[in-house]
Amino acid sequence: MLDNHQKNIATFIHLSTFTRFFIPFGNFIGPIVLWIANKDKSEFIDANGKQAINFQLSIFLYAVILGTLTIPFFIFKVLNGLDFVDFHGFHDFHINMSKPSPLLYLGGFLGALAIIAFIVELVLIVIASLKAREGQVYKYPLTINFLK
Repeated sequence: MLDNHQKNIATFIHLSTFTRFFIPFGNFIGPIVLWIANKDKSEFIDANGKQAINFQLSIFLYAVILGTLTIPFFIFKVLNGLDFVDFHGFHDFHINMSKPSPLLYLGGFLGALAIIAFIVELVLIVIASLKAREGQVYKYPLTINFLK
């Protein structure tokens, strides 16, 4: 039987991921500290802690992959008119926004996808917190189980 203390700790583990808005890497530090301090007290707390940490690690991995794909498209567009052999080519350097490159569209699409994924992440964290408060373990979608 779960008591309110266990439900509160599990809820705070999920909500502690929002500390990233105040502390760098707070989305990892907060859940890990709460999970390590309380994982031996209950299997429910342990399961929720693992889910929250696995989700944050998965989101970080997806963000690195998406950033790795997106950033080169913008760099190639900006440096398109720059000649790397002629170091005096800066006098002709200009950014032409009248004819956007298809790479710029693809990069913009990937950037918009990142914004949508961020909003979905926030919603999933709130859902997981509410489920933990109800005494349920929420399984985040598209989560890689780093901690088992």
